[in-house]
Amino acid sequence: MWYSKPIEEVIAELSPDPARGLSEEEAKARLQKYGPNTLKEKKRKSVFQLFIEQLQDWLIYVLLVAVVITLFMGEYIDSIIIMAVVILNAVLGVVQEVKAGNAIEALQKISSPKALVRREGIVKEIDTENIVPGDILILDTGRYVAADARLLDAPNLQVEESSLTGESVPTAKDATALLESQIPLGDRSNSVFMSTLVTYGRGTALVVATGMQTEVGKIASIIGEEVEPKTPLEERLDHLGKMLGKLAIGICVLIFVVALLQGRDLAEMFLISVSLAVASIPEGLAAIVAIVLSIGVTSMSKRNAIIRRLPAVETLGSVNIVCSDKTGTLTQNKMKVVKYFNLDGEVTVEHGEQNTASADATLLAKAFILCSDATYDTDKEEGTGDPTEIALLMLGDDLGLDREALSATSKRQNEYAFDSERKLMSTLIEEDGHYTVYTKGAIDNLLTICTHTREKGQVVPLTEEHRQRYVNATESMSGQALRTLGVAYRPVDAVIAPQEMEKDLILLGLAGMIDPPREEVKASVDKARNAGITSIMITGDHKNTAYAIARELGITDNPGQVTTGQEVDELPKEVFRDRVNNFRVFARVSPEHKVKIVHALKSNGNIVSMTGDGVNDAPSLQAADIGVAMGITGTDVAKGASDMILTDDNFATIVSAIEQGRNIYNNIRKAVLFLLTCNLGEVVAMFITLFIGWEAPLIATQLLWINLLTDTLPAIALGMDPSDPDVMKQQPRAPDESFFAGGAGMRAIGGGLLIGGLTIFGFWYGYYEHGFSPFDDAVPVETLENARTIAFMTLVACQLYYSLALRHPTKSIFQVGVFSNRFLIGAIVLGLLLQLVIIGVPVMQQAFNLQMLDFRGWVTVIILGVVPLVLNELFKVYLRARE
Repeated sequence: MWYSKPIEEVIAELSPDPARGLSEEEAKARLQKYGPNTLKEKKRKSVFQLFIEQLQDWLIYVLLVAVVITLFMGEYIDSIIIMAVVILNAVLGVVQEVKAGNAIEALQKISSPKALVRREGIVKEIDTENIVPGDILILDTGRYVAADARLLDAPNLQVEESSLTGESVPTAKDATALLESQIPLGDRSNSVFMSTLVTYGRGTALVVATGMQTEVGKIASIIGEEVEPKTPLEERLDHLGKMLGKLAIGICVLIFVVALLQGRDLAEMFLISVSLAVASIPEGLAAIVAIVLSIGVTSMSKRNAIIRRLPAVETLGSVNIVCSDKTGTLTQNKMKVVKYFNLDGEVTVEHGEQNTASADATLLAKAFILCSDATYDTDKEEGTGDPTEIALLMLGDDLGLDREALSATSKRQNEYAFDSERKLMSTLIEEDGHYTVYTKGAIDNLLTICTHTREKGQVVPLTEEHRQRYVNATESMSGQALRTLGVAYRPVDAVIAPQEMEKDLILLGLAGMIDPPREEVKASVDKARNAGITSIMITGDHKNTAYAIARELGITDNPGQVTTGQEVDELPKEVFRDRVNNFRVFARVSPEHKVKIVHALKSNGNIVSMTGDGVNDAPSLQAADIGVAMGITGTDVAKGASDMILTDDNFATIVSAIEQGRNIYNNIRKAVLFLLTCNLGEVVAMFITLFIGWEAPLIATQLLWINLLTDTLPAIALGMDPSDPDVMKQQPRAPDESFFAGGAGMRAIGGGLLIGGLTIFGFWYGYYEHGFSPFDDAVPVETLENARTIAFMTLVACQLYYSLALRHPTKSIFQVGVFSNRFLIGAIVLGLLLQLVIIGVPVMQQAFNLQMLDFRGWVTVIILGVVPLVLNELFKVYLRARE
């Protein structure tokens, strides 16, 4: 057992050099040997299993019974057609499920977590699946452990292992411990395990097991398959489908009873009733929604927004407040020190050049470097860690310090990790047998724990005058939109506990860093404002710095809209709740303030999006309606608590995601309304004609064909409609708004009645042009087939053309672009071609009881087919004029 062996023996067995790690060649070889560091995914259903599932519906069972009955009746062609339609419908369902599954699988790969490893002497971030036994893992606060590993060093390391042990209290780790071979998992203090979370401190560890060989992998191998829960949107549509299904079945039963009272052929009416039930129930809703969601979400991921939870797509359309961190989200996250201050005065730094520096300035830069967890390769211009710390390393380069030599002569013996309450970080460094504490953090907090400072190369007591000079320098830099960070030190005689470090410190000075605003953010803030969305900046920076950036980005131009975390704490809860909508900038806030802000905003009826990247941001991300984690700087905890991850950490991506979310929801709505309108048209045509005593305008096979034609390709094509460029000129959608809001329900009913009425008229005209009436008793078979052919062609033409009208509720098809949705044009053309095939090929004619139309019949079909589209376009003209 790895945990019961001396660390030297473990290193010898796995053969890495702890100082350099594995070479890339050796890592590739081990990846081939051990396989990827992933848990075995649950087995995907086979195509045959998916096909059988498509048939497991009681209406399909009734259709299969109908096949048997028609066979006994000698209606072989009807039997073949019904069976073919059932099989083809199942095949299309399988194709849709496979596509949706592939899209979601691709998303999971995109959002795979990262880990820090040391390879060839360089710390780099790689996908966790590429980690192999023998890798050197770098552990830091807020990061999930990527594999089972034996600790090499673990200063103050604490790991939350509840996912494995059930113990909610973080476990303190000790890299030097040598344990018995039978010790329980929860007591293995010299090891860390895959999927556990580093909550405090830092460390390095040697990977000893990956994938299914890890402790969590052993558990995963005995866990059964999970059932993927439906999203609220899918559940709502499922409920809608069942309700409409019951309504349709009721109408079909009524039709059958009417037919029974009218003395019609019961076998024929049984087939027609069952077929109408199948055609009128939008059983394709769930599959179409799944496919539109998955395609839309995959498209969003290509634009740097990874949706982790599908309900977020629906919620995005309702967001009216976006709370965003400043650093890296509103700004470029390319920090660089442009000024530093000590009691010798303020000095401007020329980045990338050698600056002359006094002894105190050199000591200041050295302190920043030794109190850092970041790395930076000057030649490759690549670094790992917090951008602020990287900027401080670059300051050392600019002031002429040799960081490699400094690293070789100094060794970290202890540390007091940063936390949001203290806003400080401290390290205990040994250099040539001498020990020094280095502390960096908010200058306000340093001033309270420093007793001395350096002036003209000498350590002197920190006077009130000195304090005021530091405060003035901080305010001056903040007014120039610079972020400030102070640093101090203290020589000590020996290794001391973390809690003893931050006392009686000697203040060295502070650095002023700039992080320029992203160029695209101002336009995004304006775009959000036009869409009824308020942008709010939340930052730990000084109030003046925050206001300067916010004003430049157009978030606010009123200092009265800026407040601080301390001011928030001073306000009673009810007062803050009443005033929270007035603020646009929250400065000097902690993660705890974020939660308070979210709750206050939500209590006023707002739908809130909140960004975060740290461990302590998880509560606010979970409290928000849409939690947004940073993909670059975000910790694994923040990503795990979020609904959406930004792979570029950019505010503009949030606004873009809201826009895409609105369009995805609108596309789903179009598909739903199209299906309901078409199905209603079929029910209206069948019910009214049979109720008044006419022959059925459509037979069972024709109904099933129409269902197959219109419930698949056109509906999916509508779900893939290009984005509406004006969607961000609309106000946010109410979260409880139904699909039928804004007159959509009445338009669906009106469209269904119109299509049904035109089908009935076409059926009547088929009699009329042959000199008969549908009320006549003795009508030639040719006349009935002619009438049914016109009704059949009219219904399909109406539905296919009407899909164009549903692309936008008020814009004409010319405004949205007739050919801008080539998928829909393709679906319409394919549908019309298939109609020509079954009416033009003699075998198909006979199978569907159709006949070739004469000139007047074709003219009737063409005119009636475009009527719903034309009337809808005229109604849009009226709506636009009224607006």
